[in-house]
Amino acid sequence: GVPWAGPALLAPPALGRAGDIKGWGSEQSSEQRGDLRGTAGLGGTMTKRVAVVLAGCGVFDGSEIHEASAVLVQLSREGAEVYAPNIPQMHVVDHVKGQPTPEQRNVLVESARIARGNIKDLATLDVKGLDALIIPGGFGVAKNLSTWASQGKNCSVCKEVEGVLRAFHAAHKPIGLCCISPVLAAKIFPGCEVTVGHDTECEQWPYAKTAEALQELGCRHVNSQVSQVHVDQQNLLVTTSAFMCNAPIHQVHDGVARMVQEVLRLA
Repeated sequence: GVPWAGPALLAPPALGRAGDIKGWGSEQSSEQRGDLRGTAGLGGTMTKRVAVVLAGCGVFDGSEIHEASAVLVQLSREGAEVYAPNIPQMHVVDHVKGQPTPEQRNVLVESARIARGNIKDLATLDVKGLDALIIPGGFGVAKNLSTWASQGKNCSVCKEVEGVLRAFHAAHKPIGLCCISPVLAAKIFPGCEVTVGHDTECEQWPYAKTAEALQELGCRHVNSQVSQVHVDQQNLLVTTSAFMCNAPIHQVHDGVARMVQEVLRLA
């Protein structure tokens, strides 16, 4: 079967509830958020402007909220600019029942929930004014930003998302990808190096077959632990497994934090 595809993906089981997640404030000025290039951060260091591309709101049909929040927390002393494509979601999943509903939702509108309304249409992104790109994971990457959920390695990538990835890559600006998001790079940049965790399926690594599909795309997969990252120096790709691993949230946050710090180091 297709890794990260089929009924288990399209109608995944509901997860237990987590605590409230606090985002960064859209009520702050851009100077307070530090998202102006060249403004001084703590200790007088120069901040970076990083584009964060979301895929909706919620693990089963959008961006994984813990991963997205972890990225934004790490960038709160730098400069995060949040984007999402203005396209319909593949479908909407009831996160209590774990079942699809007849609702229709928009990826940009739903992503705005995570960004506290401070979000831009991905079509307006200009790579020239940005230093790096990060795409958190979540089923929305496999459903809305690509067709990986239904087609696996034969998938297509959303035109705007592919264009942004190619633009950052061509400009030699670093790209951070976590959870299932590395499949985007594997599809677009053959021969790149990424990690989605382990390549042997078990209780801790339920999506390990994804690594096999990445290798079939001509990508080099590197096994790693959830708190580790892999850096492809040639392609300036930084990847970490995040919730591809059945791990506690704090361990996922540790890995995402390392990914963001490596992206900033390369920027």
